[in-house]
Amino acid sequence: MRLAAIDVGSNSIHMIVCNVRPDLSFEVIDREKDMIRLGAGLQRGRLPDTNLAAALESLAKFKRLAESHQVDEIVVAATSAVREADNGTDLITQARRHLGLRVRVISGGEEARLIHLAAAYAIGSGSERAVTIDIGGGSTEITLGTAARMEAGRSFRLGVIRLAERFAKHDPLTRDDTERLVRHIHRDTAGFLAQVRRRRFQRVIGTSGTIQALGALAGGARAGQAADGRRRVVSASALRRLREKLVDLTLEERLSLSGLDPRRADLAHVGAVLIDTLLDRLGADELTLCDFALREGMVLDYIKRNTKHIRTAERYPDVRRRSVIELGERCGYWAEHSQQVAKLALTLFDATSKQHGLGAQEREWLEYGALLHDIGTHISYDAHHKHSYYLIRHGELRGFDPDEVTVIGLVARYHRLATPKRTHEGYGTLKRSLRQTVKFLGAFVRLAEGLDRSHAQVIRGVQIARGDNDLRIRLKTAGDAELELWAAARHAAPLARLLDTDIHFESTSGPRASGKVNGSHAQQTRHAPHVSRPVVRGRGHRRLGQDHATRPARQVAHRARPSGVRH
Repeated sequence: MRLAAIDVGSNSIHMIVCNVRPDLSFEVIDREKDMIRLGAGLQRGRLPDTNLAAALESLAKFKRLAESHQVDEIVVAATSAVREADNGTDLITQARRHLGLRVRVISGGEEARLIHLAAAYAIGSGSERAVTIDIGGGSTEITLGTAARMEAGRSFRLGVIRLAERFAKHDPLTRDDTERLVRHIHRDTAGFLAQVRRRRFQRVIGTSGTIQALGALAGGARAGQAADGRRRVVSASALRRLREKLVDLTLEERLSLSGLDPRRADLAHVGAVLIDTLLDRLGADELTLCDFALREGMVLDYIKRNTKHIRTAERYPDVRRRSVIELGERCGYWAEHSQQVAKLALTLFDATSKQHGLGAQEREWLEYGALLHDIGTHISYDAHHKHSYYLIRHGELRGFDPDEVTVIGLVARYHRLATPKRTHEGYGTLKRSLRQTVKFLGAFVRLAEGLDRSHAQVIRGVQIARGDNDLRIRLKTAGDAELELWAAARHAAPLARLLDTDIHFESTSGPRASGKVNGSHAQQTRHAPHVSRPVVRGRGHRRLGQDHATRPARQVAHRARPSGVRH
């Protein structure tokens, strides 16, 4: 399957697009970044409207890019800026309403966990204990643990945008500015870093764009080399020299530095002070650069949580079919019965195509409605046809427009005794052509449901012949099909009415077990009475609910009108 992960950070919005392989590993096939500084100005408690607009514009662009890769899923996580801002929910609401994106605001602890997951995966630290540092625009995450488990993790409000707005009062930084900044970092992190040092570790890993840029600059990289950041090691002394250099430069001088992205020049000196201070407090001699960060952690976490879904994606590459199957599985549907009903409904549809005139799109709706017709039993057997409609309407089927979802829901809803009425939810608001489609498709599923009334899949084949004035349905069965013949006769009337024809059933069945006599299959032909086009009666002549389930099946099957016995 193909997955896009978007990280809405305080400094930048990042997206990666990945192919998730059958072995649950993944490869990045595209990546994009927009450095919009969403968290700038957050000291006043609100995200500026211009920042929100820029973030939504970036999300819209990233969504279009993801869709151009035909991704199956887009996961979006927002961090420090959105979770702290008084108006952070505005971004969440507008992204959902206008872009159809669900933005999940994650806690600092969850952010630390996902970053640790990504770094451990990328570096392959195995059983060695490593510290991971991620410097963002609004926060810095520090974790301790092995590849298998994060033992400790904290998120600190020490992002470079936040620190620059509070402490970088002069350009270049004065000695007083730097000392105040260092004291603030010490005050926030001293207790946690002391705990980390006591537990001991073998490596310090640095993730995020800020650390990648500083690491590349400290190592003498030229512009464009920073992307090769996995497992590259930079000495702490090199980073200390870089810090001393950057704090003495003006913004204009930093902009002219070879190897430094100009978009990072206004924050690079603050970032250098931060990483140098943290390494000093940890007593670390070197820093291993890692190009995996939060977004890769989101992908790894998604894979871990959705293994079954990913396996399903491999079996069903088409997102529409996959979302239908997944909804059925979430609702505990009876797969064998549902597939049998769908197969029978499609056979009926194909055999009568000249009469109903429906096409491939309607055939697909029929199949999906048949597959999901019984999922309402997940809520309750009573009125389960209505529950099926509700679950389909609200089951977040992907790849369908709203009218398609409504049609599929109604097809499932009408598999029982009720026939469509304008007063029914969803049906009355459809345009006339779709209402007629629902009538046909519902009638096909209703008859197909009857043909698997026992849920035993005894109907092994169907042959349909069109006569001058009737439709003959010949059933090849394996075992006793009395119940199916009875139910089919009860449920065929709506289809007979729509096709303006009589419907006759007959079955050809063989014995169970070996099924052979004198070298050939013994067969028995049994004819069931036909279903005539219903005669329209006055309201006072309606006869419902008068067939009893305990009456002999053959006797009930002789009645042309459907009964009120539920199924």
